[in-house]
Amino acid sequence: MSLGPVMLDLSGGSLSPEDRERLLHPATGGVILFTRNFETPGQLLELTSEIHALREPHLLISVDHEGGRVQRFRDGFTHLPPLAWYGEQYALNRKRGLKLAGQGGWLMAAELRAAGVDFSFAPVLDLGLGISQVIGDRAFSAEPEVVAQLSQSWIYGAREAGMASVGKHFPGHGGVEADSHLVLPIDNRRLEDIQMGDLRPFERMIHFGLEAIMPAHVIYDRVDSELAGFSSFWLQDVLRKRLAFQGVIFSDDLSMAAAENAGSYADRALAALQAGCDMVLVCNNEDAAAEVLDSLKEYNDPAAHLRLIRMHGRGHFSRQELHMDPRWINAVESLSAVEADTTLNLDLG
Repeated sequence: MSLGPVMLDLSGGSLSPEDRERLLHPATGGVILFTRNFETPGQLLELTSEIHALREPHLLISVDHEGGRVQRFRDGFTHLPPLAWYGEQYALNRKRGLKLAGQGGWLMAAELRAAGVDFSFAPVLDLGLGISQVIGDRAFSAEPEVVAQLSQSWIYGAREAGMASVGKHFPGHGGVEADSHLVLPIDNRRLEDIQMGDLRPFERMIHFGLEAIMPAHVIYDRVDSELAGFSSFWLQDVLRKRLAFQGVIFSDDLSMAAAENAGSYADRALAALQAGCDMVLVCNNEDAAAEVLDSLKEYNDPAAHLRLIRMHGRGHFSRQELHMDPRWINAVESLSAVEADTTLNLDLG
């Protein structure tokens, strides 16, 4: 059974009969975990092992685990700083900032891989322009070159720990104030302005071998009338052709308010796939998930299958082995002193 085009969530900390049925559906290809799915590191490993044992090739397991206010698992995991902290350190000392970013990417990935998670939807490659509250300190910097340098170090660190990275939110969410979880953001900038700023970190990371990208639920109305994640212009003409991206394209959550513009859940899923996405996310809505699975039960894209397989985590080590590793000890000492602000710990993607 190949990996299907749909990524779903789970109801709790263990698999219910309904969860199992959905995960065995031919259209399912992955699982995204939330805080409600986590109790302890041991329980998490049991859950991920059970999910991986269901099918071959095993379903992809993902999570939003950027650091700062977007970190799903906390007890038993290092509290990672928000990405903006690396930008602050870079401003003080470039060499040290890059080293810390590499440690942060490695530490995030190593702790998740020891728990059986394949990848995190990170890092954020948006520019922290001070406009978007939902991005805010999730961005490394306002400067494209600084974002590119720090994200390269961060991604390299994650890759060393056996984890692929997902850059988001293409072509850039930092220039709009509205939160796409709640409303439909519209960015009025010209294509030339986006290319000169927001696109540069994505372009650099693609050349560095970035494994996956998530497009923004934003309409850039002076460029194209569709949301970026439903736009063949952004996903095919720009991302695949101009930037020569060959990795996976994940949709953002089809349950977000901004996606309502694309119709029913089945319509949204098909529109995203036809525009160029390889896998669509449907979160926190069981009826919507059932609708999408049913609509895509015959869907088949061999090229997407090959791209998705590359998102599996590499290597295996236990939590005990990790905690004895001098690299883990050094990374924790460097990063855990930064207590992230958890007051805005929202379900952000």
